[in-house]
Amino acid sequence: MLNFTAHGPETALPPLLIAPGLFGSGRNWGVIAKRLSAGRRVLALDLRNHGDSFWADSHSYPDLAADLAAVIEAQGRACDVMGHSMGGKAAMMLALTRPGLVERLVVADMAPVAYGHGAAHGGLIAAMEAMKLEDLTTRSEADRRLAETVQDPGTRAFLLQSLELREGPVRWKFNLRALAANLAAILDWPEPLPAGARPFHGPALFLYGAASNYVRPESHEKIRALFPRADLHSVTGAGHWLHAERPREVEAAVEDFLRR
Repeated sequence: MLNFTAHGPETALPPLLIAPGLFGSGRNWGVIAKRLSAGRRVLALDLRNHGDSFWADSHSYPDLAADLAAVIEAQGRACDVMGHSMGGKAAMMLALTRPGLVERLVVADMAPVAYGHGAAHGGLIAAMEAMKLEDLTTRSEADRRLAETVQDPGTRAFLLQSLELREGPVRWKFNLRALAANLAAILDWPEPLPAGARPFHGPALFLYGAASNYVRPESHEKIRALFPRADLHSVTGAGHWLHAERPREVEAAVEDFLRR
């Protein structure tokens, strides 16, 4: 089963699962998970091929949805599910194929469409694969080496959160080979949907960064076709990493939605 960090008490409220995006981990959502856990259980997940979860050759959205389903079934009841980016697509696929497991759905900066960011993401994978790790002892040195191919400091800081420097050999906590092999499918969206999939009629919130280009106006019709009860909410001043750029606004929007 997927690795996760649990926050908060067991209560009558449904647990909340948080599914991070590509190159993310439950650790990236730690602060938000803690703040959302005042009155409920919150599980911050590492998806397959990320963090401390298992590695697998396959990385399709039906696979990722099945992984989420296994965590929910282990809780013994339906859960609220929030996913960002790739995790958002996994959460959408779960809701469309196993609606009985999802009480409420939150999707952060993602739509059920294909994206064309393959060159950028592929470049990050290549940069991590090419970086010399054997003699690394400090994160500052790792940042210097990664800067040779990844210019943006924020992107480097994000990736370096998943560089293991303390326990055992220095390594990336990503299955880079599997992510590279499945990158086209990660950026895509399955069409037609898997057999048995149908629109999710439960409550759904689609949060998106006002400065992001992942949820465009032309995507709204597709969202509403698959999620008829969807509320769409723009987060001012945020891009794709809205939970890192405007965490308090994201928390407030999610808390308000889950209270309804």
